[in-house]
Amino acid sequence: MWQQLMDVLGKLGNIYDELTKLGEKKRDALVGIDMEGLAKILDTEQILAAKIQKLEQQRGNILKELSKSSGLVGETTKALDFYKAAPSRAVEDRLVRLHKVLSKNVDRALVLRENNNILARGALDAVSRKLNQLTGTTENPGYGKGGDVSFSNKKALDFKA
Repeated sequence: MWQQLMDVLGKLGNIYDELTKLGEKKRDALVGIDMEGLAKILDTEQILAAKIQKLEQQRGNILKELSKSSGLVGETTKALDFYKAAPSRAVEDRLVRLHKVLSKNVDRALVLRENNNILARGALDAVSRKLNQLTGTTENPGYGKGGDVSFSNKKALDFKA
């Protein structure tokens, strides 16, 4: 079981590393307004997210089994403390290294995701402002029924032309 846990942690670390590299490509696609490239990146992200979900489920099951068999740890035990129950010092050291790599890769992926979200929101706001400018639509300062933002539209384009 300990070997299975090391395998899962290693795979998770690798997938989060892939996700980070993909996040960097996503940033470039957002900055360059490469919608076709962005669509491919989003598809790949979904595949990686499904793999992560499956591996996290496996990790949870392995940890439950190990905690039952060792009897030394409970559900509130931190991972680094849990690894002390490993059968040898070498296994414990490997688990700690894998855990640190995984944590670092997850943190990098989260920072990139937040930065990309900011870029995407900025791009959407710019597109929205430009469309409003082209169509003569203005956002009203108050809110309409149901709390939605209300808009007014001057007839700037003659669609019968």
